[in-house]
Amino acid sequence: MNFLVDNALSPVVAESLRQAGHDAVHVRDYGMQAAEDIEIFQRAATEHRIVVTADTDFGTLLALHEEKEPSVVLLRGAVPREPRRQAQFLLANLASVEDALKEGALVVMDPRRIRVRTLPIQEPLK
Repeated sequence: MNFLVDNALSPVVAESLRQAGHDAVHVRDYGMQAAEDIEIFQRAATEHRIVVTADTDFGTLLALHEEKEPSVVLLRGAVPREPRRQAQFLLANLASVEDALKEGALVVMDPRRIRVRTLPIQEPLK
């Protein structure tokens, strides 16, 4: 899968995804570390990448724009803050949501559960 890791997460997450065989870039690789969320959102959509973030604003963007892409993985709750552990957590759970991400989804991952919202989101997020 193709990923764009947001600045809310370390470049180590992107590197770990690459080491696991995925096409992953961090916003810093594009010089976009200071970019607005909408710019990152648009870049991911253009390149058919899944946004990986800890920033809840991406879920809001999906709801507001009622788009079918890009898919977003949102790491929340007590997800480990150490980048290598975040990557391990993501990689350990990725297979269970792969099909949804390929079709278009907002996936919220936290240690207690994984929630999947199919895109486009047409009702308010709760």
